[in-house]
Amino acid sequence: MSFIEDIKNRAKQNIKTIILPEAEDKRVLEAASKVVLQGFAKIIILGDEKKIAQDCKNYHITLNGVKIINPLTSEKREEYTKKLYELRKNKGMTEQEAEKLLKEPIYFGMMMLKDEKSEADGLVSGAIHSTADTLRPALQILKTKPGTKLVSAFFVMCVPNCEYGESGTFIFGDSGLNQNPTAEELSEIAISSAKSFEQLVQKEPKVAMLSYSTYGSAKSELTEKVIQATKLVKEKNQQLLVDGELQVDSAIVPEIAASKAPGSELKGKANVLIFPDLNAGNIGYKLVQRLAKAEAYGPLCQGIAKPVNDLSRGCSADDIVGVVAITAVQAQ
Repeated sequence: MSFIEDIKNRAKQNIKTIILPEAEDKRVLEAASKVVLQGFAKIIILGDEKKIAQDCKNYHITLNGVKIINPLTSEKREEYTKKLYELRKNKGMTEQEAEKLLKEPIYFGMMMLKDEKSEADGLVSGAIHSTADTLRPALQILKTKPGTKLVSAFFVMCVPNCEYGESGTFIFGDSGLNQNPTAEELSEIAISSAKSFEQLVQKEPKVAMLSYSTYGSAKSELTEKVIQATKLVKEKNQQLLVDGELQVDSAIVPEIAASKAPGSELKGKANVLIFPDLNAGNIGYKLVQRLAKAEAYGPLCQGIAKPVNDLSRGCSADDIVGVVAITAVQAQ
C-alpha cells in the first residue's frame, strides 16, 4: 500500500473536517469533490455559494456533501471580528481592520479553527496564495504549539521503486519556509521533522543533518553550522537517532556510509533529511520530484497550534486531495 493510501485509510478511522478557502480555483473544487467521494474527511469550502454553484456547473463538478460558508454573510462575522480585534489590538489592529481582514476567506478560516465551537479541524491553502499569505494569518491567529519554538515546513517525498529511506519514503525539511536557519533553528527543524515522520509514516525517524561535507571532509562556516545543529539536537533529544554533518550519499546509501562515515549510527539508512538552508531544501525536493518522478506532498507545516498546510501553486487536484488527507491525520 502506498504512503498516501495508508494516510487516507487512517483518516477514515476518525473523520475530521478540513477547510478549503480557495473556492475560485477549479482544482480546489475538484479536490473537494474527490475527498468527499473517497470518504476520508469532511470538507468546508469558503466562498460565494452562487458563484461556486455556477463554477461547478461550468466544470461539471458535483459537490454533494460539501458544506459551503460565505464569510461575507456568515452569522459568525461579527463574533469573529471582535475576537480578531481582541487578539491583535496590542499589535495596533483596529476593529475596522479586523472586519476588513475577515472578508478574506483565509482569515475567516483561521478564525474558524480558533473557535472551539467550530466543527473545523484543519485548513489547506496555497493553490493561488503564496506561502506567506497562508502562514501569516495562521501565526497571527493560531500561533505556535505549546513547547514549539519555530514553525517550519517539510515535504513528504515518496520515490517509486526506491531502496533508500523508508521504502522510498522520506521527509525533507525545511524545504518551504525558513530561508537561512541558525544552528539553533536547524535543530528545532530536525526535532519537529522527526516527530512528523513518526506521526505520518509510523516508523522510527532516522535523521541526517545534511551538508556538502561528511565528518569534517571540508571546513567552513556552513559546515560548522550543521555540526553545531547536530550537537544541539542530540542534547535536546537523546533518544533520537541523528547524525551529521553528512553528505546526502553518506546519509542514504549504506555502502557509501560504510566508506565515508563508518562510525555513523545511521549506517546510510536516513529517512529524514534536514537541509542546511532553503536553497538546498527547495532545489533538493524539486530535483527528486522531477528526476525520480516522486510524489511530493507539501509544503506541510509543523509547529502551528492547529493543522494548517500550504500547497505548491503548481499543484494538481490530486495533490490537494493528498494534502487534505495528511492534514486530517495531523488533526487526529
